[in-house]
Amino acid sequence: MPAQTPESVADAMYAMLKDYAGKKNLKAMDLTKAMIEKFGDDCDKQLCKSAIRILMDDARCTYSYVGGSYVVLNPDYGK
Repeated sequence: MPAQTPESVADAMYAMLKDYAGKKNLKAMDLTKAMIEKFGDDCDKQLCKSAIRILMDDARCTYSYVGGSYVVLNPDYGK
């Protein structure tokens, strides 16, 4: 498997967030652990941090501060 790029990890995170939307809130560390488990040695914490930054900069996701800091889908994305 080729080394992952921040963009590909961001796409995988976005897909995971869409799957869990309305069911469970995910923290940044939950996403990081899931991506490391999914991609193995091709993914590390720094790559996941870059991927989360891409999601925030593209406005696909935002942070929610309800009893903790969660990464959530941006309801205004794509409008």
